[in-house]
Amino acid sequence: MKKMKINKRQQGFSLIELLIVVAIIGIIAAIAVPNLLASKRAANEGSAIASIRTITSAEATYQATAGTGTYGSLANLNTAGLVDSALSGSTIAAPKSGYAFAAAADATNPNAQYLATAATAVASGVSATGSRNFASDSTAVVTYTAASTTAMTSNNGTPIGN
Repeated sequence: MKKMKINKRQQGFSLIELLIVVAIIGIIAAIAVPNLLASKRAANEGSAIASIRTITSAEATYQATAGTGTYGSLANLNTAGLVDSALSGSTIAAPKSGYAFAAAADATNPNAQYLATAATAVASGVSATGSRNFASDSTAVVTYTAASTTAMTSNNGTPIGN
């Protein structure tokens, strides 16, 4: 009787095939991650613009009602129920969507002027939360400048497109 040889074929992926798959995944990640970060920055900026517009509207309402003719700070607007605590409590250390917000009436003329600002928490690098800072005043025009972690001191930046 002749002995039959049993051929056990092992199936699986070779090392070369696995390396090719890993390389393809690496290339896809190298393309996708920067786009993801850019999308996040754009979303943070959109949120900051909407928040500045909310503050602008709240300041007008506050001046006409609870402020008895004067503009208020974010704390005043929060107390009056015009902005939420996430917006009024945002700082560089605890930002809202990557931005720190501030609003205050002009010390010399609180009846006529205020400045609301949004400063990016991280201005550069891979973890940048935005590429522009924003501001608005009683003219209700939202403007921007290049990002830094220091808030704008006036509303004479470039107006945003509506």
